[in-house]
Order: sequence, then C-alpha cells, then structure tokens
Amino acid sequence: MGIINLTPDSFYDGGKFCSEKEVIYQAQKMLEEGATFLDLGGYSSRPGAKFVSEEDELNRVLPVVKSLIKEFPNVNLSIDTFRSKIAKTCIENGACMINDISAGLLDPLMLEVIANYKVPIVMMHMRGTPETMMLNTNYENLTNDIIYFFSERIAKARALGINDIIVDPGFGFSKKLDQNFELFNNLNQFLFLNTPILIGISRKSMIQKILNTSATESLNGTTALHSIALQKGVSILRVHDVKEAYETISLLQNLKFH
Repeated sequence: MGIINLTPDSFYDGGKFCSEKEVIYQAQKMLEEGATFLDLGGYSSRPGAKFVSEEDELNRVLPVVKSLIKEFPNVNLSIDTFRSKIAKTCIENGACMINDISAGLLDPLMLEVIANYKVPIVMMHMRGTPETMMLNTNYENLTNDIIYFFSERIAKARALGINDIIVDPGFGFSKKLDQNFELFNNLNQFLFLNTPILIGISRKSMIQKILNTSATESLNGTTALHSIALQKGVSILRVHDVKEAYETISLLQNLKFH
C-alpha cells in the first residue's frame, strides 16, 4: 500500500504533493513499482497534528480521487479518513477501501457507510484523537488489550454485515517507544483474529529513535522491520517506498517456495 499524503504537515512527506501533476506522477511511480493500493490522506494523524475541518479534508482528497480514477481507471484507492462523509463521497467517486485510524469510533456513522457500500475497511487501534492519543498510553497488558479491542470492533462490524476487515495495530498511536517494539514482537498473536494484518511503520519515529536518525534516513531500518513483520504473518505493508517494500516481499515469497 503506497502512501500519498495530501497534507502540509505529515511527518515525512507533508506538502510534497501539492499539484495534480505531482500526485499523478507519484501514483504512476508507485503503481509501476508494485503497489496494490494507493492510500490517500487529507488529515495528518501524526502525534499532535492540527485539527482539519471536514470541508478542508474533502477539498484535499476528492479532486485527487477523481483525477487518479480518470488517469488510472483500474487503480485501487484507499481513503485514510475517520469521517463517514469523506468515506461516502470518495467511495461514490471510485475509491474502494477505507482506512480508519479510529476503527469506526470517531464517527458513529462510519461502519454504517462501510456496510452500505460493501467495501473493505482497515481498522486501526488508537485511543482518543491524533491530538490526544499520546496521553493514553497506559495498558494492563498491551497486546491482550489491543486484541480485545479488535475483537469487539470486528464483532460490531460483522453484526452490520461487514465481511472484509483488515486490522492495523497502530504503531506510534497511543503507544510509547518500548510499547511499539513489544507490540511488534507479538505481531503473530494477531493472527488469532482471522483477519489480514496491515502495519504502518514506514520511516516512523520508533525506527528513528533507535537508530538515532531522521525520517529521511530511515529506509534501511524500515526494510529490516518489514522483513520480520512479513515472517510474523503481516499481509499488507503501508509504505512511502514501494519499490523497496515490493522487493522485500518478493524475496520472502521466494524463500517460502523453496
């Protein structure tokens, strides 16, 4: 899953894709490098991110959805949003999946929209909002608490008739550095949920802090952790660097066949 941030303040590539031409170029590059999905986001969810109005989010995302569908009619567009109106409008204009950082908790109508349009949903674990999530990092048992959270959200979704559910443990969301690595070490336990697992660790601070580096210099660390995650049963990598992730997947698949 290739990340295309349409925000001015994302931690790595904020403000990078400002024009239609730049977005189309990046989308084409990612698709040629092996991306299955392109994930479009108009609301930065980094810790402490500023509030964005629903109107501003839609104005950032919808024109890009229309442009990419026109340019690449068969593209699989995922929309990174926790707002049902954004999800509904984008699906009606050609998007085929919703990536919700709140697992449907920040907008009570989100799961209803997913059920009505019968599209897959990525449910991520987070507490609070992007503005408050780092104030909510206390757990009785980190992995068990998050698995329980997902079991409840999956049950709620299934009751509404939603069949295609992907879970994302939410690295960096309501989790401190040591908790991120504890969770990463326990990734295989999420297989008990019987849903595909997606992770988003690309160039994140959990890599930067351990290696004492920046987001710009974190590709090698990202690739190393991607290799381990795939061996732990992860199905989808949400990444800034599609070529490197695709190569990692290809090599590990080849190992499995031998």
